[in-house]
Amino acid sequence: MDLAFKALADPTRRRLLDRLHEHNGQTLGELCARIDMARQSVTQHLAVLEAANLVSAVRRGRERLHYLNPVPLHEIQERWIDKFERPRLRALGAVKRRAEEAMTDKPAFVYVTYIESTPEKVWDALTDADLTAVYWGHSNVSDWRPGSRWEHRRTDGSGIADAVGAVVESERPTRLVLTGVAPEDEGREEKYSRITFDIQQHGDIVRLTVTEENLADEAAQADVSSGWPAVLSNLKSLLETGSPLPEQPWLMPSR
Repeated sequence: MDLAFKALADPTRRRLLDRLHEHNGQTLGELCARIDMARQSVTQHLAVLEAANLVSAVRRGRERLHYLNPVPLHEIQERWIDKFERPRLRALGAVKRRAEEAMTDKPAFVYVTYIESTPEKVWDALTDADLTAVYWGHSNVSDWRPGSRWEHRRTDGSGIADAVGAVVESERPTRLVLTGVAPEDEGREEKYSRITFDIQQHGDIVRLTVTEENLADEAAQADVSSGWPAVLSNLKSLLETGSPLPEQPWLMPSR
């Protein structure tokens, strides 16, 4: 968190975050043009933002696309703001991350968080039905083999799944790729989103990158922009402390 505050203290870096908030998924050249600064200077500022986990980068072909990562901001919110005015200020801490680009192969949302754990434990936390029930409010159920079905089931005993899909890739403990859709849209290929979990050892900790593509509409974008930071914060808390964060209504199963 110290790195995040240090990064945010510089006005140029705040401008870079503003530009990404306006238009996510930009190349270095696009960012240089938008703030009228030399490539070397922008590169140095982006390195500070990446080190603070405020910006994440994804390579697409020869291009390196930069994305605003709201997870550290959400953690600041959880630590100092929500304790006092959770209902009124919840929306202010959730940074919407929208991909309004013309290229259809750009990720719609990219989130990165660092967890004091092991890749195996992070993988298990994403795929174990009992663990997901604790921090997600739903149980992720599957045999996790490529081609298998998976379900995001409520934990109220009803057995109802609020999302279903297929396992596309499954490489424990480094990579999991799923498709997902609401049950009523099952079979309609254009409605499926694609969710990728990349789990990497990063020194003594784990870097978890979550990418979600092909979101259906504005409502889906709004749900994702507020949902993933909360889920990842809860996952991080569970693995590092043994307990999830205090109950968060938007993570609980639908009734």
